[in-house]
Amino acid sequence: MFTKALGEARWIFAILIAGWLIAIPFLPELGFLFAGLILFTFYFFRDPERVPPEGENIAVSPADGVVTTIDEIDEDEFFNKRVRRIGIFLSVLDVHVNRAPLAGEVTHSIPKPGGFFDARDPRCSILNQSRSWVFSGPVAMVMVKQITGAIARRICPWAVVGDKLQRGERFGMIRFGSRTEMYFSLDAEVLVKVGDRVAGGATPVVKFPLKS
Repeated sequence: MFTKALGEARWIFAILIAGWLIAIPFLPELGFLFAGLILFTFYFFRDPERVPPEGENIAVSPADGVVTTIDEIDEDEFFNKRVRRIGIFLSVLDVHVNRAPLAGEVTHSIPKPGGFFDARDPRCSILNQSRSWVFSGPVAMVMVKQITGAIARRICPWAVVGDKLQRGERFGMIRFGSRTEMYFSLDAEVLVKVGDRVAGGATPVVKFPLKS
């Protein structure tokens, strides 16, 4: 099935297929290499369906990967207060589609230029190229930051400011290994720990208090 994720790879497919067609008659061994790269590209740009858990106050992971950071930070761009942050590292083998943690309206989608440090480097959150998304809904406001890595060099936004997204709905992707961070208020309960593997749109990561 054709998806937005596969659409982001159209020029990659074009180059690999052209290389495969040229190599097959003259260098069959190289043709097999191109064939393998084509299959890996299909695998990397996969976009499986996900079902969020019950409970609208349960935020789901915005990305697939491994939780590498859970800390507190003074966030002065959107929250203007101390918040909690969950950092998720995505390897080249993970699904790279990002999903809204909670239902809400996209109020900010702001790109930031920067470098391309390894996504496991603590400096990448500040120094790397990134895009910050803010989702404001009836349960809470959350921010998700897409961060490039040493290999990932392109952030692909699919949603725009003003869009109203459901919990787990896709809003973009990052091409190849990268990092995704989620910022939220201190009164929320964290449901994961460092080292946990999470699935975007499906794994519960935070529980917000119910509003009376």
